[in-house]
Amino acid sequence: MSDLLRAPAEIKYAEELDWLESVDDNPKPFSWRLSPKMVRLFILGSERSDGLDREISQKWFGDRSFVERSIVTLASDRGLLLIGDPGTGKSWLAELLSAAISRNSTLVVQGTAGTTEDHIKYSWNVSMVIAKGQSRESMIPSPIMTAMETGTIGRFEELTRSTSDVQDALISILSEKYISVPELDSDGIVFAKPGFSVIATANSRDRGVNDLSSALKRRFNFVRIPVVTNKKSETEIVRFRTEELLRRHRIELDVPPTLLDVLLQSFADLRASAAAAGSDDEKLESALSTAEQIGVLEDAILHSNFFGERALTAHTLASSLVGSLARRDPEDLAILNKYLHGVVEPRSKEEGGSWPEFLEGGRDAIATLS
Repeated sequence: MSDLLRAPAEIKYAEELDWLESVDDNPKPFSWRLSPKMVRLFILGSERSDGLDREISQKWFGDRSFVERSIVTLASDRGLLLIGDPGTGKSWLAELLSAAISRNSTLVVQGTAGTTEDHIKYSWNVSMVIAKGQSRESMIPSPIMTAMETGTIGRFEELTRSTSDVQDALISILSEKYISVPELDSDGIVFAKPGFSVIATANSRDRGVNDLSSALKRRFNFVRIPVVTNKKSETEIVRFRTEELLRRHRIELDVPPTLLDVLLQSFADLRASAAAAGSDDEKLESALSTAEQIGVLEDAILHSNFFGERALTAHTLASSLVGSLARRDPEDLAILNKYLHGVVEPRSKEEGGSWPEFLEGGRDAIATLS
């Protein structure tokens, strides 16, 4: 795993999955590797009441009802659609579910304007077709077709980014559970094996890009993942991802809890400001998601490690926040400048601590970018 830039969940947590599978005596649907109870436990982590001989780490932070509804959906014959704002952990939850159920989370189709039916059905190895003609050997199955043939989970990222004809092709797969290959005289139908399902994700901010048809919506159970607003939950998520980052980069750097509080409070302030804004021009272009918060912290940590004094400071954190969130010039810079003068400056005088240095770092960053 050390030579992989980013190991998929089934490799990263292989030891946990192996152990859970060895002690799992609960009923399993279809060809699932773990029972629904163990899938939930793998994702949400173990508790003392579970009575396990070892601790299972929590990997996704959110309401357990979202995870349970997702698992129940995948045990039925319906697809699962995870929908929410950017950075709410939809793709990570989909990956964890696939890893726990199928031990393979890599059967993924990425939805874009350029995604075609071939990407969710099949294509051909042209050189083999020229040499030997069209056959099953010369056919290149899509990740979705591979999931059908193996009775595992296929994933479709950013479903609303794909065009209507691609979405229509998915309707047939989800309802009929087979793909017809008319080019083949025999063996021209690929049937789905028990255990096959599709987890799709959709960005709620993409509404109107390529809206889902009523027919496609009926093939999915919707699970809406809200933005994390609970400070405790968000702190756990940021801390979990930060520790992961430090391990991956083999960085030994202390992240003071006070600076983590400053980051969390800054995002909470900016979200409140965005909610009170009268127009889009008064809002940052950023969604201010937990994922973007983690990105700000990652940028600050890496900068501190490579160009600083190998210690995270409030000045560097503020610089990373401005650099990450200022995407429009001058609109976003003006919003951040207003935040620094209207909120951070009074707070730095009243509370002190890390806020004065954070204020200075933010001002320096804005002056550099202006």
